[in-house]
Formats: sequence, structure tokens, C-alpha cells
Amino acid sequence: MKTPEDSSLFGEVIYAYTRKQALADGVQVDVSTVAQEAGIKYPMFLTRAVFDTYVAVPEGVTGQDEAGRTWDLVWMTRFGILRARTGVDRIPVALYVRNDDRAARLVKLIATCGPLDVDDPQPSITLMMVDED
Repeated sequence: MKTPEDSSLFGEVIYAYTRKQALADGVQVDVSTVAQEAGIKYPMFLTRAVFDTYVAVPEGVTGQDEAGRTWDLVWMTRFGILRARTGVDRIPVALYVRNDDRAARLVKLIATCGPLDVDDPQPSITLMMVDED
């Protein structure tokens, strides 16, 4: 016999796309090791759009590498976390990124805090574009 707690207001879940699947499909990128080095205690992930746009070094751009660009994203996320109000689950992250051999430009992203996966409620952080959800 089902109880009201067995299903949400909208009924049973028909399909759930897990973080494990997103990682396997390449939709998200795990940067937890770098995050730990930066002092972030929760697992951290980038969306593919963030990785492709701000971590992968565009062809012809000099003086850049993926490790340094990853560190910049993670470090500025940490800075955003430190400046955030207690209890928020969406944090603005801003940093300058150089995607050509001219001046760097200001980039605005969003870091969210939520469960690691559908079956694992431990907190995790996902860094995404402002228009992603």
C-alpha cells in the first residue's frame, strides 16, 4: 500500500537522468580533485558548456592551458562561496577569461549546490552557464 510520502505531488518519477550518466555521457565534467586542492570540500562538476567554452583552450590562443583555466574557475567559485549568504543554493561566479589573444573578458556563471545524485543526497556543486538549469 502506498503512502503519500511514496510519491511526490506530481506522481511517480518516470525517468531520471543521473549525474553518473551525465559524467559517462560527457555532459558534465568532474573537477572534484582540483576543488579539494582549492579548499572546496564538496564534489564539484562543470557542465559541458562551461568546460568547452572556458576550460578548453581555443585554437591559436597562446599562454593558456586547461589546468590553469580549470583552477581559475574553481578558485573563483570558492571565492563566490565564501562571499555568499548562508543558506543560498545558487551563487554568482564572475571571472575574466581570455579566449583569444586580445584582452580577457568578464564571464558570469552560476554555481549551484544540490544532491550529488538522485540516490545520493550528499551535497555537490555544479558550475554552469547563467542560462543553464
